[in-house]
Amino acid sequence: MKVLFVLTSHDRLGDTGRKTGFWLEEFAAPYYVFQDAGAEITLASPLGGQPPLDPKSDEPDAQTAATERFRKDPKAQAALAATTLLAQVKADDFDAVFYPGGHGPLWDLANDATSIALLEAFERAGKPLGLVCHAPGALIQVKAANGQPLVAGRRVTGFTNSEEEAVGLTAVVPFLIEDVFTRLGGDYHKGPDWQVHVEVDGRLVTGQNPASSEAVAEALLSMLA
Repeated sequence: MKVLFVLTSHDRLGDTGRKTGFWLEEFAAPYYVFQDAGAEITLASPLGGQPPLDPKSDEPDAQTAATERFRKDPKAQAALAATTLLAQVKADDFDAVFYPGGHGPLWDLANDATSIALLEAFERAGKPLGLVCHAPGALIQVKAANGQPLVAGRRVTGFTNSEEEAVGLTAVVPFLIEDVFTRLGGDYHKGPDWQVHVEVDGRLVTGQNPASSEAVAEALLSMLA
């Protein structure tokens, strides 16, 4: 069982002067779900090397058992510091792909031609795709085989407008996932803010927020079982 993780390389939160990147819990919890199941995990990002960590996800109130485990895991830290260039990976080599969130993907992965082609390749091959929180934004330019948006007519979720408002970034982010998915014809669903909510439509699994990251990974794992 080979699983590809695709992380953002984007570290600037719009024009705020603040930093962003990937959300630690959304990487760590799924990482250990797959590792504990015996998966061979490959980490990749558009620029390769160490992806930027969203500093907010490093604050005390954002910590979970998985993030604490990661901090005591030099092997996982070394793997994260040396992600493969995204352009060098092929969907053929993996059984599933997982995208952790953080705000970074809204800027780079949403527009990255390599990422878009990779997601299309996984989808065409009938392999599971999992994306959580802001990472579902990486789907907005991905097309289904019929040329329509991949999310059109599919049950999907992602960071909600109200959650974005709660963190004060509605006017900062390049787009709101809830709005764009709805505009693209996606069957967008959401649960209460900050609570676990996952949507599964065929081999496409999306999670609403950081709390949903482990559940997305478990749904992918069940498809690979």
